[in-house]
Amino acid sequence: MTATDPVRAGRREWAALGALVLPTLIVSMDLVVLVLATPALSEALQPSGTQLLWITDVYGFLIAGSLVTMGTLGDRIGRRRLLLSGAAAFGVASLLAAFAPTAELLILARALLGIAGATLMPSTLSLLRSLFTDPAQRTVAIGLWVTTFSVGTVLGPLVAGLLLQHFWWGSVFLLNLPVMAALLVVGPRLLPEVRDPAPGRFDVPGAALSVVAVLAVIYGVKRSAESGADPGALLVIAAGVGAGALFARRQLRIADPLIDLRLFRSVAFSTSVAVNVLIGVMMAGIFLFVAQYLQIVIGMSPLAAGLWLIPPSGAIIATSMLSTVAVRRIPAAYLVGGGLAVAAVGLALLAQVGTEPDLAIVISGTVVLGIGAAPASTLSVDLIIGAAPAERAGAASAISETGNELGNALGIALLGSIGVAVYRGAVVDGLPAGLAPHDAAAAADTLAGAHGAAAGLPPAAGAELVAVATDAFVAGMRLSAWAAAVLALSAALTAPALLRRAAR
Repeated sequence: MTATDPVRAGRREWAALGALVLPTLIVSMDLVVLVLATPALSEALQPSGTQLLWITDVYGFLIAGSLVTMGTLGDRIGRRRLLLSGAAAFGVASLLAAFAPTAELLILARALLGIAGATLMPSTLSLLRSLFTDPAQRTVAIGLWVTTFSVGTVLGPLVAGLLLQHFWWGSVFLLNLPVMAALLVVGPRLLPEVRDPAPGRFDVPGAALSVVAVLAVIYGVKRSAESGADPGALLVIAAGVGAGALFARRQLRIADPLIDLRLFRSVAFSTSVAVNVLIGVMMAGIFLFVAQYLQIVIGMSPLAAGLWLIPPSGAIIATSMLSTVAVRRIPAAYLVGGGLAVAAVGLALLAQVGTEPDLAIVISGTVVLGIGAAPASTLSVDLIIGAAPAERAGAASAISETGNELGNALGIALLGSIGVAVYRGAVVDGLPAGLAPHDAAAAADTLAGAHGAAAGLPPAAGAELVAVATDAFVAGMRLSAWAAAVLALSAALTAPALLRRAAR
């Protein structure tokens, strides 16, 4: 071994990895636990419709908007310090959320959880970069990190469902406390303190511009998905893009930028970020339809739907880990491209779903999609972290996570908009005669609205409305799946060539 060879991680580093996956598990669980708690929460706090949307969305919004700032802050003040401070803040905010007496205080608590969560994600990923300098070991560590995130999204609904059978709605937030307490105990003993040795001044105006840019774009595309691309949503998106342009211009001109945009000159880095965004688009957009199909078309409870989503989640977990072994023999470029091609096959399977409940096609399609998406996701994150210099690992981690969050928002907006356009066009043309205006508006809005309107109609008319709405929903789901498959196949053909060129 020479002086420049990477040092292989030992028992202490792998134990430290165990500490780092704890906050990853909790942050991913907190993205989904509130879904099952919403009915009980609504009954207890009586929030308005707008307040309920903010209770649900503000956590993800502020995570996405704060990632860049927090990732760069960790490079400056120390990644362990930021991680442990964020863990303490996350625990306090969880207590506030669990016992919030009003909707307004719950929104505030969820906002604080989002800001604290933004300190955890880039800190864990950048510390992995410091702990595992051997590329092969780092790939395995990142695979475990990605796997833990997937495990959290599976466990979240299941654990929340069990808690809500015995306790009040706020109990879902108390899950965070023992995990954060364990991290605060073991973190100082196992985790090294790592920071940029020459960070320069912190760019406060740049931080503000980055938050405004990400929040505005994600809010705008989400609003477009929910209510159409109205002038207000387009104006918000334009403001976000403008703030992003000002942010980029500032970063290129100042001596100590929040993000070194020269990172994007690396073909491996920029291609991997693009793949990360695309995976977010595919997974978030398609699983939005799958969740509704299982619960509304097939008629499952939320808990039963969560149980049926374990197979695709298991496929993601298994192939994430297998890809960290396979990359030792097969170049990452081929695994990423092959994974995207398999994901396209899974999406094509989902495009075959029919109006008659067909659980086999839905589950097999999502399993194949997970098998393909997992290696592309794991290895793209590894390439992003590996392409950045060690002192900028926090900023690179934040870019990776921000890309994924932006992909999630775009997936819901773009694929959701395709589904909504197909659904509304088909339902409006097929509404039963004599339907009351407010029922017609509800039926034309969502599949759930159509079921609600059908409940107040005579049996024959109600069955006709449900059949029309189900046909329309499935048609939108099929077209969205085909659109996602085309995107995945296009990336499968282009990403490997770009990554091979970067390797050369």
